[in-house]
Amino acid sequence: MLVVGGGTAGWMTASALSRLFPRERLDITVVESDEIGIVGVGEATVPLLQQLHGLLDIDERDFLKATNGTYKLGIEFRDWGRVGDVFFHGFGDYGADLQGVQPHHYWLKLRELGDLAPLDDYSLPCAMGRRGRFTVPPRDPAHPASQFKHAYHFDAGLYGRFLRGHAERRGVTRVEGKIIDVALRGKGGFVDRLTLADGRTLSADLYIDCSGFRGLLIEQAFATGYDDWRHWLPCDSALAVPSENVGAPTPFTRSTARPAGWQWRIPLQHRTGNGHVYSSAFMSDDDARDMLLAGLDGKALAEPRQLRFTAGRRKQSWNRNCVAIGLSAGFMEPLESTSIQLIQTAVARLVELFPDGDFDPVVTQEYNRRTADEYERIRDFLIAHYCLTRRTDSEFWRHCAAIELPDTLKQKLEVFAATGNVPLSTEESYAEPSWVAILVGNGLLPRRYDPLVDNIPEPELKRLFAQRSADLARIAESMPTHAAFLQRFAQAKAA
Repeated sequence: MLVVGGGTAGWMTASALSRLFPRERLDITVVESDEIGIVGVGEATVPLLQQLHGLLDIDERDFLKATNGTYKLGIEFRDWGRVGDVFFHGFGDYGADLQGVQPHHYWLKLRELGDLAPLDDYSLPCAMGRRGRFTVPPRDPAHPASQFKHAYHFDAGLYGRFLRGHAERRGVTRVEGKIIDVALRGKGGFVDRLTLADGRTLSADLYIDCSGFRGLLIEQAFATGYDDWRHWLPCDSALAVPSENVGAPTPFTRSTARPAGWQWRIPLQHRTGNGHVYSSAFMSDDDARDMLLAGLDGKALAEPRQLRFTAGRRKQSWNRNCVAIGLSAGFMEPLESTSIQLIQTAVARLVELFPDGDFDPVVTQEYNRRTADEYERIRDFLIAHYCLTRRTDSEFWRHCAAIELPDTLKQKLEVFAATGNVPLSTEESYAEPSWVAILVGNGLLPRRYDPLVDNIPEPELKRLFAQRSADLARIAESMPTHAAFLQRFAQAKAA
C-alpha cells in the first residue's frame, strides 16, 4: 500500500493500518516531499481522537508534551445568533436522561414557569470552561465529575511528526520525493505507478491519496468530480496566524462571528492559533486580514497565511484502486473541528471494508455511500450554525438567513421546533445534545416539551435543577485550573 502525502492524514492512516495489519500482510510506504507544506489549520479535535490513541497505545502525556497540546471541553460561540449572544457547545452536555427524557425538555418547562436561566447552566463542560478548570474525568461513571468528555488542541505540524515516528517504529517506510507523474494501466484505468522528480518509480496495489486539496490521484489523475456546497456554506477563504499567549490557556476553542464569517481562537502551550474564515463574495482579503489582526489577544508571531477552499466533497472518495482521505476527499470549514475526525472515520471505514485483489465494486460503493452520508450530516450540522441567525447587520448574515436548506436539515429543524426532539439519521457525527446546544444557542426554541416531563411535580423539578446547577459549579470549583493541570501533567519543553 502506498500513501501519497504525509501530514496528519497520511501519518494517521499509516499509523492505524500498521497497528492493525502485520507487516507481512500489508507493506506500507508513505511518500511525501518536504518541499510541499501542509495546511495545518486542524489544531482542534473532538473526543473521538482518544479512540485512535487508545488503539495506538499513545500515552496522553507524551502526546500533549510532543505537540504543545492543551485540553478542549468544547467550543464557546460568540455573536452567532445575535451580536452579544454567548453559548457553549460542550462534550457531554446537560447530563444523563432523567426518567428517560433528555434534560433540555425539563429546561423548556422551567422556562415556561418563568426560570430564564440559560441551558448552559446545566452543562458540566461549560461550568469548567467558564472557570478555566480541568481534570481528566474519573473512571467511575457514578462520579458526578465523570459527566463530560474531552478533546485536544495541538500543533498540527508537530502532531504529524509525532505520528510519523510512531508509524516508522512499526515498520512503515517513508520515501522523500515529489511526484511528477501518475501512470494508469489497462481499460480500468487503475493507478499503475508513480514517478518521482528524481526518476524513481513507486507502485502498489492500493493507493491512499492524502495529498490535500489538490487531490493528486483522486482528482488530477481520475477526474472524480466534486460536489460544491458553497451555496449552503458560502465561506471559501481563511487567514491563519499564530499569536503570543496572553493569560492562561482556556480549556475550550472560541468561535466569534464576524460580518462575513467567523474567527477562531485555539490556545496551545506555546502560542495561540487564530484564523478568520470568511466569504470572499462578502469581504475583501485585505479587510479580512485587518479584522483578524485587530481581533488577536496578543502580538502576531507571523504574517497571516492565506487559504482558499471549496466546501464540499469528492463525488467518490474511493475510485478504482485509490482511496482519498483527508482534504483530498473533501473539506468542511473548521467550525466544529471535523477535519481530523473525518480522517479517523475514513480510516476506520477502510479497515472494515478493506479490499481484496479484485476491488469488488460492491465494497467500493458501500464505502462511498457511507462516506457521503457522513459528509452530508456534518454539512447539515454546520449549516445550522448559520441559517438560524437573527443578525441583520451585514449582507453576509442576511444571505445566510435566506439560504434554501437541504431537505434533510429542513426536516430536522421542523421536528425539533415541533417536539423538542432531534431525529438522527445514519452516519451522524453529532448526538442530540450537540444539536440542542447549537439550535437553542442560536435561538430556536421548541414549541413544546416532552409530555413525560409533567410526571415530576413543579416544586420537585425546580429543586432538582437548582441543585444540579449548584452541584456543577461546586464540582468545577473543586478542580485545578487548566494551566495548573497542564503544568503538573503534560508541560511541553518548548513551553
